[in-house]
Amino acid sequence: MNELYGRIILVAEKEYFITDDLTQALEKAGADVLGPVGTLDGALSLLEVMDRVDGAVLDINLRDEAVYRVIDVLEARGIPYVFATSDGETAIPDKYKHVPRWMKPFHLEDLAKGFGDLLRR
Repeated sequence: MNELYGRIILVAEKEYFITDDLTQALEKAGADVLGPVGTLDGALSLLEVMDRVDGAVLDINLRDEAVYRVIDVLEARGIPYVFATSDGETAIPDKYKHVPRWMKPFHLEDLAKGFGDLLRR
């Protein structure tokens, strides 16, 4: 069974080409992509109006703003998420060291499969 089929996945990423590739990979795996958005306010606005979000793929920095306020909303709602980032481990506060992190550049098919595994937990 495809774990991503019909799942609503928020994509918050500032780099256009990565966003495009990531969106295509998730959609190919059966997910419905929410966004994508490249700003903190954009991500927060989508979370405010959407009753259902099944997961999120987040860049740590969205146009020079840290994504941690988005994470607070996701965690309060029990929504799983992953970081898709080129930032090293030192850029991530200790509070978020437990979050799965996929380093850019990554293989998109592996990311979609890994996210499906996360949703299965």
